[in-house]
Amino acid sequence: MATEDRLSVRRKLRSIDLSDGETRDGILFALPYFALFSVFLLYPLVKGFYMSLFDWNAFAPAQSEFILFENYARMLGDPAFWKSVRATVVFVVLTVPTLVVLGLALALGVNRDIKGKRVLRTVFFSPYVLTVSVVSLIWAELYAPQYGAINYYVGYLVQNPPSWLNSFTWAMPAIAIATIWWTVGFNFVILLAARQSVPERLYEAAKIDGASSWRAFKDITVPQMRSAIVFVTTVQFIWSFQVFGQAYIMTNGGPGESTQTLVMYLFRMAFNEGQFGYAAAVGYFLFFVLVAVSLGNYYFVSGGESA
Repeated sequence: MATEDRLSVRRKLRSIDLSDGETRDGILFALPYFALFSVFLLYPLVKGFYMSLFDWNAFAPAQSEFILFENYARMLGDPAFWKSVRATVVFVVLTVPTLVVLGLALALGVNRDIKGKRVLRTVFFSPYVLTVSVVSLIWAELYAPQYGAINYYVGYLVQNPPSWLNSFTWAMPAIAIATIWWTVGFNFVILLAARQSVPERLYEAAKIDGASSWRAFKDITVPQMRSAIVFVTTVQFIWSFQVFGQAYIMTNGGPGESTQTLVMYLFRMAFNEGQFGYAAAVGYFLFFVLVAVSLGNYYFVSGGESA
């Protein structure tokens, strides 16, 4: 299959006729994008891999020592690195399924003929326009053990409410809850638009045939919204694996290193410890994880169909 794809690309490249004015115009219009892609994405990607092969000296790059894959070997044997991987995976597990399912539930609910649906759309999406620093500070105040609103109400249910952001057990779930409140509006808007594009005649036909609500959801809603579901799931995986700001502001990676995520570990290695080559190796690990998760998500959720 891969060989056929490569041959197909080669045939298409050979069929490009540069003497054709429309083809030349198309290439000229695409050049600005390729220039920006090369400068801001392709060059950093190649330079990052190059740096990961060196004991990189940021102040005198020419004096950097070539050590081949030693940074990668060190990374695989580094307990702090694996702790950050574990913290990141826990955050991903807590947020991605919840964000996709909750976003879908909100979209399907608001799509129904109910009063105040425009207000609900605004309410659900409005947190998403806030910056990460604002969201983090708001939730840090809500989680405050002495005067926070959450512990005030939880105190009616349990005698000793937890100190959320200082607890090894509750710190990461607390960050996950803040993130879900902040970003679920994005999934909600994408999935609501997808649901509104599903023809109502499909549901009317299913109703005439006596299909239940669950059967209509399983056989009409999910297949018709498959592309949007694949998109939001993939995006949420990528964003959640790159979590940094809210964990950095709310807990600074603590208590201990329980909420030190992979990107926070990379940041500290690069800008606190000055180990840019090692940080580049960590960045490449994250890059390959994201590529693998995206491909796995594509084939698992979409069944390999074009999304």
